[in-house]
Amino acid sequence: MAAALAASHNSRMHHPDLIVGVSGIRGIIGESLTPDAAARFGCALGTYLKGGRLVVSRDSRPSGDMLRHAVYSGLLAAGCAIDDIGIAPTPTVGIAVRNLGAAGAVQITASHNPAPWNGLKMFGRDGAVLPAIAGQEVKRLFTAGEFALAKWDGLGAVRVPPGVADEHAAIVLNLVSVATVAAGRFRAFVDGNGGAGGPLAAKLLADLGCEVVQHNCEANGEFVHEPEPTPAHLVDVAPWVKQHGCHIGFVLDPDADRLALIDEKGECVSEEATLALAVKYRLRQERGPVVVNMSTSRMSEDLAKAAGCEFHRASVGEANVVEKIRAVKAVVGGEGNGGVIDPRVGWVRDPYIGMALILSLMAEEGKPLSQLVAELPKYSMVKTKFHVSRERLGEAFAKLERRWPDTTRNTVDGLRLDGPDWWLHVRGSNTEPIVRAIAEAPTEAQAKELCDDAGAVLTS
Repeated sequence: MAAALAASHNSRMHHPDLIVGVSGIRGIIGESLTPDAAARFGCALGTYLKGGRLVVSRDSRPSGDMLRHAVYSGLLAAGCAIDDIGIAPTPTVGIAVRNLGAAGAVQITASHNPAPWNGLKMFGRDGAVLPAIAGQEVKRLFTAGEFALAKWDGLGAVRVPPGVADEHAAIVLNLVSVATVAAGRFRAFVDGNGGAGGPLAAKLLADLGCEVVQHNCEANGEFVHEPEPTPAHLVDVAPWVKQHGCHIGFVLDPDADRLALIDEKGECVSEEATLALAVKYRLRQERGPVVVNMSTSRMSEDLAKAAGCEFHRASVGEANVVEKIRAVKAVVGGEGNGGVIDPRVGWVRDPYIGMALILSLMAEEGKPLSQLVAELPKYSMVKTKFHVSRERLGEAFAKLERRWPDTTRNTVDGLRLDGPDWWLHVRGSNTEPIVRAIAEAPTEAQAKELCDDAGAVLTS
């Protein structure tokens, strides 16, 4: 049967638009992401783990139910037992893995991609996204069609364990002063956008003593605006925060591992500020190292240094940030896309601890969100991309270093150059012949000039 599956794989190669990475697969339902691809991916993961118990979950996309059955087939065929926790936020999956003693997990989600997309995301037994080395081996097994299939009496089984959302909320509530937040008498707006995280967000905010105004918090997969919670996609949502007389607005992406903020004036706040505000309060609770990725704003770096704490940068990618957090025993970390990682909760970007930390900061300082944001270090970020072949990257990076010789150089992930009050990060894409350039400086004009200059060097 293993040979048959491999033959099937070789005769029907996956659609070229299927994105196969070290953390999972992602594609468009009915085109690149098919039941066959999902089943084979489940089989590859089960083969890598040599069976064992796995958690299976999904975000609220309607296609998730179809993929769930396909993933079941692959995992069960590889001898895995399954704990299906239903529709759940991605950070809750990490908690479930640890609480249930599972060998890992598959979260069926396309994160912030549009509704036609879906995907599969892998976790290890520690509740963290599978690290790159392990993910590379699963990717190899998937691509090669090398599956270890169980015999008829070694197939896995499925069970539905007790709900883990309450446990997730309890962990977060134990890490802040609920009484202090409740005393702030906050009215909080939360937009779940039909994703997996709305119900838990509404419950947590109520448990924190907030009056909650819910918007599309049913986990029904109906996205009323673009899934990625960036300011450009929240133009229609943002004014409702002020109209409802709320002190703060929270917006989640479909699988609830990113948190966007709207202030009491109905103004969208940069996703970079989500992490910075959480870092500021976390360091008030406990001083310690802070870790972010190479493309995250310098705001968190400035806050860490002002608190007398170590600061570290990791390669872009949640798994890389988590690895660095562990290595330096950081107290908080994350990514500038609204992803807060608090090791006390888990090894996944978690909007719920982000909400609790930011509300605690508002309560203790007695300041509105707009003022807290205004008091953060001031930077502007510009993101661009240029067509450059991978073969020319080494030469291009050398030119960039010659262009800005008086900078601090970091080559952990592409090339990052740090000036006195600015930085430029340039890294090649793993899937396209392009280079992404991100610059941050005190003003938008300065950041844009850095990107323009970098583009001129890269394409010359």
